[in-house]
Amino acid sequence: MNLKDQRGLPVSTRSVTALAHYETAVQQTHSYFGNPLASLDAALAEDPDFAMAHALRADLAVMSSEQGALPLIRQGIEALGRIGNRALPRERAHVAAARAWLEGDFRRAVELYNAISVEHPRDLAAIQAAHVIDFYLGDSLMLRDRVAQALPHWNDGVPGYGYLLGMYAFGLEETANYPRAEDAGRRALDLDARDPWAVHAVQHVHEMQGRLRDGIEWLQGTAPDWQDSALAFHNWWHLALHHLELGDGQAALELYDRVIHPQPTAVALELVDASQLLWRMTLRGMEVGGRWAELADCWAGPAEGGFYVFNDAHALMAYASAGRGDQVRRILATLERRAGDADLNGRLTRDVGLPLAQAIVALVEGRAAKAAALLLPIRSRTHVIGGSHAQRDLIQLTTIEAALRAGQGKLARALASERTEAKPASPFNWQLTARALEIAGEEPGAAAARDHAELRRRAQLRRAAA
Repeated sequence: MNLKDQRGLPVSTRSVTALAHYETAVQQTHSYFGNPLASLDAALAEDPDFAMAHALRADLAVMSSEQGALPLIRQGIEALGRIGNRALPRERAHVAAARAWLEGDFRRAVELYNAISVEHPRDLAAIQAAHVIDFYLGDSLMLRDRVAQALPHWNDGVPGYGYLLGMYAFGLEETANYPRAEDAGRRALDLDARDPWAVHAVQHVHEMQGRLRDGIEWLQGTAPDWQDSALAFHNWWHLALHHLELGDGQAALELYDRVIHPQPTAVALELVDASQLLWRMTLRGMEVGGRWAELADCWAGPAEGGFYVFNDAHALMAYASAGRGDQVRRILATLERRAGDADLNGRLTRDVGLPLAQAIVALVEGRAAKAAALLLPIRSRTHVIGGSHAQRDLIQLTTIEAALRAGQGKLARALASERTEAKPASPFNWQLTARALEIAGEEPGAAAARDHAELRRRAQLRRAAA
């Protein structure tokens, strides 16, 4: 007789040992601790026909976003073909969803994962896979609502409930329900203080509300719980952003060198954050030395190109900033070709990804007016290429910097006003306003904006001291 997992879902193994290894992999997947692939290999060593173990390997490939992980999906498809009807319908559905991702049909993939979670609302792997794809597609509403659909079927007696709450917290934050997001994230941490995704969700609330010192203290205070997790690089990235907003570029650079700087074996998600941080520093006029060249070398590992445009754009930042002309031309040629395709990534590349990539290159080459002209028409729809609001804010910052460097004071002032109205507590937003006013020749206004930036910075520091 087939066994059931800890959430009561039947699985296609009769090996108690294989199931135990699988449960370890599930815990590692949801908690971002340990090596779930190694645990799944151990499960399959006990039972090579354990279909759900093959399925979770394919799910992990989907959640990585990496082109280089696609062979795991192919292996899962081959394994399920061999196992045949001994695989349960739910297990086959997981592999079918992963196959849609492999084929570049991202929308179909998330729909198939969602169908699993509707039929089996305690299938946390399907929920997490759908949640991650929603993130990759910038679908803020479904980041929240796919999780909400399953919540009535859970309680704190079901293993993994805290991880579900952490996902819900992130969805609430991305839909601007900040009080409920913070509450859900803290409830998740009551169940597991080491949950780095829940820490991350609460941190996003601090980010979006401009609570810079709160965010710094939150991450520094919780770091002992998550600093050895697979998500640590991303939480450190958030900490670096807060230091940048407060004008402490040196603290951000030290974080990059100590805990964010990727190794040659880094995955794409780590490389994206590294590109994000160095690009923000470069926009601020900081000298980052040879770090761009080191990062460009790392980007050669995942061999990205044409599968997921969000990754491609961040690889291009590194190549362009490091002066790697051959790689820049390769990425641009790939994106130009993909822009003619009819699939989802082709449409996203055509509508947003290609002009974004061209703008990045134009700004690096000193053609700021061209960069601004490319970015202005797409800036209101950049969510479609994925990432969080905090990550995509880099595109807005790039647009403002392009306008400033092009001497377009009125445009830069208008764009900076959007930021100060949305997040008036940010000292950096007022500094952008001051620069725009200087370019427009309005020195009294620029001086007032600089004073306002300093007042905001001091207010953040006083709040911390209190």
